[in-house]
Amino acid sequence: MTGLGDRLKEARTKKGYTLEDLQAITKIQKRYLSGIENEDYSTMPGSFYVRAFVKQYAEAVGLDPDEMLALYKDTAPQSIPDEEAPQPATLTRKKGLKSSNQFNEIMPKIIVALFIIVIIVVVWTLYLHKAAPSKNGVDDVKTEEPLTVENPKSDPQPPENSVAEEDADEEAKEEEEVPEVIPQTLAFESASGETSLYKLSNADAFQLEIRLTGGSWIGVRDNTGKEWMTPARVMNAGDVIEFDLSQISNARIRVGRPMSTEIYVNGEKLEYGVAPQPTVPQNIVIEYEK
Repeated sequence: MTGLGDRLKEARTKKGYTLEDLQAITKIQKRYLSGIENEDYSTMPGSFYVRAFVKQYAEAVGLDPDEMLALYKDTAPQSIPDEEAPQPATLTRKKGLKSSNQFNEIMPKIIVALFIIVIIVVVWTLYLHKAAPSKNGVDDVKTEEPLTVENPKSDPQPPENSVAEEDADEEAKEEEEVPEVIPQTLAFESASGETSLYKLSNADAFQLEIRLTGGSWIGVRDNTGKEWMTPARVMNAGDVIEFDLSQISNARIRVGRPMSTEIYVNGEKLEYGVAPQPTVPQNIVIEYEK
């Protein structure tokens, strides 16, 4: 434990927030907030999201986001372990198949033994009947009712595929218990003149990162008119700037030279819907569906 979770939880408690209150403020699911407080990142969708969630949590409870991120980064490689490979669910099937094979091997022996017993009983009955003398000195001739011998093979047998069906049901239940993780979608919608529209959906955060491979004028404004680049300016090759736009629903990025500008949303590179020209600016508008 680095103390990150304790400090965040203490600040939340001082603010009088519950986890449900914090979920409503940050739009971060309660289970992720609880995981951050316990420094258990195993349920997180990725390290990028962990950094974003820690930053939002700190801002919501009045702590320094950079200080909290530094505490997280000190132990980040050990915080999120690799997922364990699922154990093969084949033991039950193997056991069932083994029992079925043993039953199939024993059944012919049981049938043969029963058939021999039936023959012995029939022969012995006939012998007693012939050996018993009648009152007139003549063997009584009696009409014997036919002896019905049940065929052991007619005994109801359990369906051969019953064990396999049970195993299939268990595997289906295990698959249903695994929560489905829906990846985010960053899709090009339309273009009009210099403006291209993109839609971000299935995302818990809106983290914007702009990287420059050459000089370009950059400006960032949200749907409320707020300028995030203060001031909007020319950036040089190698410059990188990041914004947390999770609380807004629309952002416009004005790019002077798109060919020298790479835009990343939650770590995913935005592919220009309209092929950029060397000297033609573009307005990249991203709508965030929460």
